[in-house]
Amino acid sequence: MTESLSPAVFVDRDGTIIQNVDYCSDPHQVKIFAGVPEALKRLKSKGFKLIIVTNQSGIGRGLLNIGQYRAVEEEVLRQLGPELIDATYFCPDVPGQHSTFRKPAPGMITAATRENQIDLGRSFLIGDKEIDVECGRNAGVRTIRVRTGCDRETNDSMADWVADDLPAAVEIILNKMQ
Repeated sequence: MTESLSPAVFVDRDGTIIQNVDYCSDPHQVKIFAGVPEALKRLKSKGFKLIIVTNQSGIGRGLLNIGQYRAVEEEVLRQLGPELIDATYFCPDVPGQHSTFRKPAPGMITAATRENQIDLGRSFLIGDKEIDVECGRNAGVRTIRVRTGCDRETNDSMADWVADDLPAAVEIILNKMQ
């Protein structure tokens, strides 16, 4: 008997779930955007798996170590609430080095799909940068670009939709389900 596949929402971390801090290495710097935990809970209640996919080149650059990254990740998960996020994937590779994992490459989504029984045809990616959108497209999921990161200019975005923030992106997803 094969397990049934679940839809997922792949979510970027910095600039999408939390306020962007360059190379965040201190849990005290974690500030979740307003409305994010509640919005993610709504997705979870509709059967979506929630998976964080985040580039963390600060590790590859030597600006933070895995322990610091994990401490920040733990604080993000604590602030979001228990058992909300199904999995977290991060890529420590620096821009310019060959990587099948670093966004815009789809490696994190590919691994998450395999390890979490995901139906990509019913899945979405939410991110604040165009490389998030490219990653989602490369993986074959629908994409939503939010305006909460450093680059709020979205006129030329290739995203399927653009939203002001993650709660607005969740509204788009829930409306598409009907």
